[in-house]
Amino acid sequence: MVVPLEHVIGLSAVLFAIGTIGALTRRNLVVILMSIELMLNAVNLSFVGFARAHGDALGHVFVLMVISVAAAEVAVGLGIVISLFRNRDSVNVEDVSLLRW
Repeated sequence: MVVPLEHVIGLSAVLFAIGTIGALTRRNLVVILMSIELMLNAVNLSFVGFARAHGDALGHVFVLMVISVAAAEVAVGLGIVISLFRNRDSVNVEDVSLLRW
């Protein structure tokens, strides 16, 4: 049974919308990072759907690139979150004012 491309793109759009809403409305840095990861996975899903529909492997190459960028983003992001928590005892976005003058 083959899932139609429209369903894959629809699911990808819903996941991306949920990630966008989560990134824009939440105040916790960890939840914001998780929302960004959800958006990246939605993009990966659309790449794989288009690659399967068109029968080429270019979408899979892009997915591998996005996964590697996402892994680097998680490593750097969690390092920043741990550093902020050690210095400020909070991971709330509004409590962090290290970049302000």
